Amino acid sequence: MTPTFSLPNMFEIIIQQYKNIPNWQIGLELIVFIFGILSVYFAKKENILVYPTGIIATVLSIYIMYNAKYFADMSINIYYSVMSIYGWYQWKKITNGTTLSISRTNIKEKSIGVILFIITAIVCVFIYQFFDYKLQINNYLDIFTTSLFFTAMWYMARKKIENWTLWIIGDAICVYIFFDRHLYIIAIQYIIFTILALSAYLEWKKYLAKKIYNK
Repeated sequence: MTPTFSLPNMFEIIIQQYKNIPNWQIGLELIVFIFGILSVYFAKKENILVYPTGIIATVLSIYIMYNAKYFADMSINIYYSVMSIYGWYQWKKITNGTTLSISRTNIKEKSIGVILFIITAIVCVFIYQFFDYKLQINNYLDIFTTSLFFTAMWYMARKKIENWTLWIIGDAICVYIFFDRHLYIIAIQYIIFTILALSAYLEWKKYLAKKIYNK
């Protein structure tokens, strides 16, 4: 039977989850928590610090997931780290005397996004099948959100506003996933991510509207 949700119950579960975890690991997870939120905040502000803060969070996550033997999650964070380096380069690159600016995806970029989403989903299903794991509803949600996030990372590297739409959808689903798994600290982090992503979308949309108006 699933425990009834309540704040005292949530705090009790959080305490139990971290009762036997070494202080150094708790410290690493806290750093990941803080730098993950900072990264989204800097992305919202179109600040290049989105990438160094994001890399700190993802590299530490790789180490944490490796120790916990969550190799799929570790692989995802390796991808995030690589895409962060790519995005850092793209945001800093100067073309025709200007840096990359916020824009919307064109037909080609939308098509690439769809292809990337589908390929990611197929790879995720293959990984589950390789380990002979019977897929449950939550696993399909994991596959869906992972595919969204893979695509969102590429769109963010190109400063496409659509990246925020994908983050909003994926983050909101992750709130449900982690509350359902009683991983409340992670769920709270994704609530913050969802709020920041929604705020970022509105801010980037305002920038695009102003850009069109000034033409």
